Amino acid sequence: MIKQKFDEPKEQLEKEIKEQNNKLERIKKAYINGVFELKEYNEEKKIVENAISELQNKLETTDCTEELRFTPKDILLKRDIDFINKVKLDKEYQARTKTWKDYTRQEQAELIMKYVDNIELDMLGTEIIVKQINFRESICKPCQELYDNGYIETVKPMILGNVLGSVRFSNYLPEEEVGEIIMRLRQYYDVHYTEATYFVDKQMFYFNFAEDNSAIVRVFPLENYYKLDPDNKMETYRFGIIYINEEDKFQMKEIDTAFDYIPDETNDSVIYTKEPIPISVGVKPVKFCEENTQETN
Repeated sequence: MIKQKFDEPKEQLEKEIKEQNNKLERIKKAYINGVFELKEYNEEKKIVENAISELQNKLETTDCTEELRFTPKDILLKRDIDFINKVKLDKEYQARTKTWKDYTRQEQAELIMKYVDNIELDMLGTEIIVKQINFRESICKPCQELYDNGYIETVKPMILGNVLGSVRFSNYLPEEEVGEIIMRLRQYYDVHYTEATYFVDKQMFYFNFAEDNSAIVRVFPLENYYKLDPDNKMETYRFGIIYINEEDKFQMKEIDTAFDYIPDETNDSVIYTKEPIPISVGVKPVKFCEENTQETN
């Protein structure tokens, strides 16, 4: 998917270079036959040579991408950046993102054929409704494997205060890998990190995250609870939270960078530092006792 971000396929570039070389030959022949003066010939020649040089540079870049190997961490990083772009650069994000309504009928049909195994329909009164969409195993299985290994997220509904919203969850990753992803994200955005306590029986998070100007990028467990607690007998889980504040802006000069590239791996000698977590104090009312008051007095 990342490689598809490159606009010019290799075959098209090679075709255009050949056309420009043919054009250069025609200009030379025209000059020899007296169609051009020397000045005009040099000007036209320079335009075509510049075009060839630019196409050659694009071809070299395309050749490099053939050797690139994208890691599972790159996938998660790209999805994190896409989410942050949608929050921080919504106008640019919408302009660059193609949604279902933007596809032609033929393109929609091709997408369905590519990803969907079958669609179950049902009758609701006199209306035909979509009961269920079953995606192909070739799509679902790799996605499930990526999620199980911590490299892809799922979106789950969540009540934030009194508001029903959604939060991106990913599975457990070792702390060093999480730290690398955070440091790579910080090349583009000043993302922040904090931790939360999840109470298993209540299915509820408690964490110090009351700021109205913050947006949660992703939530993930800090231990592999699939293995540690397969029967859900533990009372609490620890989760990490990557979030971004309202004032955090894209830090690179070119906005296109946010959509066309992902941050490179950071220096291994630089690690992220966890922000101090304030202590939550539980408070409950106590019955007023006059005897205690008299003794205190």
